[in-house]
Amino acid sequence: MVVTVIGGSGSGKSKFAENTAVSVNTGTLIYIAAMMVFDDEGRARIARHRALRDGKGFKTIEKYTSLKTIEGVDGCTVLLECMSNLLANEMFDESGAGENAVEEITEGINLLVRRAENTVVVTNDIFCDGEAYDEQTMKYIENLGKINRYLASVSDEVYEVVCGIPIKLKGEEHD
Repeated sequence: MVVTVIGGSGSGKSKFAENTAVSVNTGTLIYIAAMMVFDDEGRARIARHRALRDGKGFKTIEKYTSLKTIEGVDGCTVLLECMSNLLANEMFDESGAGENAVEEITEGINLLVRRAENTVVVTNDIFCDGEAYDEQTMKYIENLGKINRYLASVSDEVYEVVCGIPIKLKGEEHD
């Protein structure tokens, strides 16, 4: 099963995604963390997410770029958080794929879909403010849109989380 969870900042998407991964899991739970830490705010965010996952049985793998090279996901339930961080890393970090970020990430998604028993991906809704940004930021927004559309196309279920409420956009009910 492949599930995509999208929402705005602070929407509750992480909690929903974690609970979804736990509910469909039949073996090992893997949490792929894509957020690079640059400051105290980042450390606090990671601490909050670790506290949310505490006691749920996740093994954490930090993977900031090159998702297609990840090991240890065969037959597991994988939660990838968060696509917006992974894309930023691929586009802007010196170790990333740069102009080939979308292709690099979709190859990584394909690997997870093929090898993991279940894949849950968290991504952000950053498309609703109606603002025009500099060229580099607009390219990032465009690329995240491409990746989110691709995720939706390969997902069995897609949810948008708004104010902590998951709204199913695609898929049948699961147990």
